[in-house]
Amino acid sequence: MKVIVIGGGWSGCMAAITAKKAGAEVALYEKTDMLLGLGNVGGIMRNNGRYTAAEELIALGTGEFIHVTDENTKHKNIDFPGHKNAWLYDVNKIEPAVGRYLKAMDIEVNMITRVVNIKKEDNKIKGIYLSDKSYVAADAFIETTGSAGPMNNCLKYGNGCAMCILRCPAFGGRVSISSKAGIEDLKGEREEEGVYGAFSGSGKLAKGSLANDIVEQLDATGVLIVKVPKEDVNLDKLKLKVCQQYALKEFAENLILIDTGDVKLMTPYYPLEKLRKIKGFENAKYVDPYAGGIGNSIRYVSIAPRDDSMKVNDLDNLFCAGEKSGLFIGHTEAMATGALAGYNAVKNCLGLPPLILPRTLAVGDIIAYANEKMQTSEGRKNRYTFAGAEYFKRMKELGLYTLDKNEIKSKVENLDLTNIFNKKLI
Repeated sequence: MKVIVIGGGWSGCMAAITAKKAGAEVALYEKTDMLLGLGNVGGIMRNNGRYTAAEELIALGTGEFIHVTDENTKHKNIDFPGHKNAWLYDVNKIEPAVGRYLKAMDIEVNMITRVVNIKKEDNKIKGIYLSDKSYVAADAFIETTGSAGPMNNCLKYGNGCAMCILRCPAFGGRVSISSKAGIEDLKGEREEEGVYGAFSGSGKLAKGSLANDIVEQLDATGVLIVKVPKEDVNLDKLKLKVCQQYALKEFAENLILIDTGDVKLMTPYYPLEKLRKIKGFENAKYVDPYAGGIGNSIRYVSIAPRDDSMKVNDLDNLFCAGEKSGLFIGHTEAMATGALAGYNAVKNCLGLPPLILPRTLAVGDIIAYANEKMQTSEGRKNRYTFAGAEYFKRMKELGLYTLDKNEIKSKVENLDLTNIFNKKLI
């Protein structure tokens, strides 16, 4: 049995692992020269409800990347406005570590290889076409192409191409596989009628471009909060952000800096001229996106309708994960959806009933809840993350949030799901 994963972000890499562990031959296709996509500029793990979700994934037997990020963590148990217990991984070390992990598992990884079309018979995908016109057949397919790009979307709904880590001009824009298969994709919406998508919520500054005292504090504590000049406070910018868990007044009135190897600046964009007027930032330079003074990438413009097993509706053998599967924010969320997609792709090929993660687990509930919310216009204006906003509040109300590892292990064990993702199916 062969499973093809299209897209090498956190969800795609996770889907490849669970499909491989289930016994399939797995080939992953990534259009750029780096795995992880937005994971190369993210770096925040275990904050708020993500701690619970991370431990659930470990108990379920799919904690591989939780362990990899833990091993590459620069700072542990960091607090910043609205967030507690954050672990910050080093974005400059994580991608090679993931690549080595996939190679050790004998997963075929094809880099700078862009999937541009599919061959379909009835409701079944038979194979993929690459940009060099070659064709590859498989039994099941998992789309994890994300929801940002191509450039036209950043031009239409944003401030133009800000030259982000996805690098569409160099490697080509995202291609929606579900759309190529005849499925109409959904879009995240904004408060303004007819405007879709949202800006990525942060940028990266070169650490060496900041004043020594700023660097020293970031190295020591992992976080620094600097007052924004009163005349430059822009509360309206909060409405544009992907990351609604950061849409707090504190994030408009302050520069919130987080040390993830490069310095994560928790705002979609900040004019460089204004930034350099602030003490310590006189030499500040963006490293992602390079045009972070004027804009950022636009996301949530291509989401596949799917069920709670991660199978795309009306297609027999296409699964999805990560942002392609819903209005999710974050690496842990991507890992959870990817793990389920990879496992169920193999079960589907074998004619076995899919695994639906129970809603008594945070990872199961967010998959089902986000899917329900996608069915309404109001729900498409929200974003779903273990880390804050609407969903973290729900976690706490339902009693799904806990920092007690033993409690999480016991809950998974009582559901008879311990190490379910380590189960070989073939």
